[in-house]
Amino acid sequence: MNKKNSSAPQLKRSMSAGHMEMISLGGAIGVGLFMGSTSTIKWTGPSVLLAYMFVGLILYIVMRALGEMLYVNPGTGSFADYATEYVHPMAGYMAEWANVFEYIVVGMSEVVAATEYLKFWWPQVNVFWSGVIIIAFLLLANLASAKAYANLEFWFAMIKVITIVLMIILGFLVIFFGFGNGGHPTGFSNLWSHGGFFTGGIKGFFFSMSIIVGSYEGIELLGISAGEVENPKEAVVKSVKSVLFRILIFYVGAIFVIVTIYPWNQLSSLGSPFVTTFAKVGITAAASIINFVVLTAALSGANSGIYSSSRMLFKLAHEGDAPKMFGHLSKHIVPSKAIMGISSGIFLGFVLNVFASQFSKSTEDLFVIVFSSSVLPGMIPWFVILLAELRFRKHNPELLKNHPFKLPLYPFSNYFAFVMLLVIVGFMFINNETRVSVIAGLLVMIVAAIVYISRHGLKVGGDIHGRK
Repeated sequence: MNKKNSSAPQLKRSMSAGHMEMISLGGAIGVGLFMGSTSTIKWTGPSVLLAYMFVGLILYIVMRALGEMLYVNPGTGSFADYATEYVHPMAGYMAEWANVFEYIVVGMSEVVAATEYLKFWWPQVNVFWSGVIIIAFLLLANLASAKAYANLEFWFAMIKVITIVLMIILGFLVIFFGFGNGGHPTGFSNLWSHGGFFTGGIKGFFFSMSIIVGSYEGIELLGISAGEVENPKEAVVKSVKSVLFRILIFYVGAIFVIVTIYPWNQLSSLGSPFVTTFAKVGITAAASIINFVVLTAALSGANSGIYSSSRMLFKLAHEGDAPKMFGHLSKHIVPSKAIMGISSGIFLGFVLNVFASQFSKSTEDLFVIVFSSSVLPGMIPWFVILLAELRFRKHNPELLKNHPFKLPLYPFSNYFAFVMLLVIVGFMFINNETRVSVIAGLLVMIVAAIVYISRHGLKVGGDIHGRK
């Protein structure tokens, strides 16, 4: 084990494999799907379906690479550990701080989205106070215990999973039998009747991927929760296989229903296209149910973010790269000071967002700017997982002889996923709506690198031969 991690007190293995799967789902099914899909559909039209599948392929490669390493050595903060040991200590440091920054921004985005969803029922609700109540609720849930957090997240995710499945079924009833649409089936013509399938061309197709990548980010929570799950090897294999399949079904299935039922170019610029779609075909009760689900999805995403980044901040504190107070464990065996630190960051960001919204004409535009600023930092764990797995294979051939969960098509799959992620970042620079955000994310990473170099230099550390 890397020596600088050895002084950190151990977190309790109080979660089940079911908790682990739901945490991964909760981290990945959030406002990126329910609110961000407005932008992805706008940029590329119905071909957004292929964009979700394509990024899903990249996601599959990343998660299989992570699963291969997790099977050998599951632990809290795992992808950062692997980055330190197999790439460079600075890569681990960057992955940890990227995770902290990403989830403060994502948490803020989720809270902003949750306050928007509340307006569906109570248009006059005070956004500031509803946001304060949401943040306080999630803070208390995370402070209680890892198991309390996991139980809350389990039910949050369960609500999303069940309702998305029901929504897909309901959507097919509308498409084939005209349910809720006066008995007139909508059919599939909306997929090509409003400017064609690829309405935004190649450029729009790749523009949409920046938000889609952001939507999928969070599935690597599976690696972080591996440090607090029972029977981790068995749980890792089961979770990676099932979570990938489920996420693709939910994302592709849900987006298919939206772009098939309702003309993509008439979706509202505010709120969730899920709610808009069902309200427009006359199923107002379904719209209320979907709004409840997207509200729980936003709460779930923020909940997962607080959990993930607080563990990273806890880890950084014990490595001497964050204030020592964040390394405190409460009597409930949770990093309470780190949880409060992350929640405070989300609150500060939320307050700034409320202030900025007074000067922005479009909630959607502001959402895209805020949400997409987390995309590049959120990619850092994916980049380091792909790089670390290359070194892991090279330096641990004996561990791979009887390994039951190896990454397929190594090393070509690594290179393909790595290059495509770089291409997506390149298109974020080209896109006027995400350029500022990706530059902001890049600046955060540059500052983190400068701080690391000033404190530690560029000497190579870690155990590149891996932990056994």
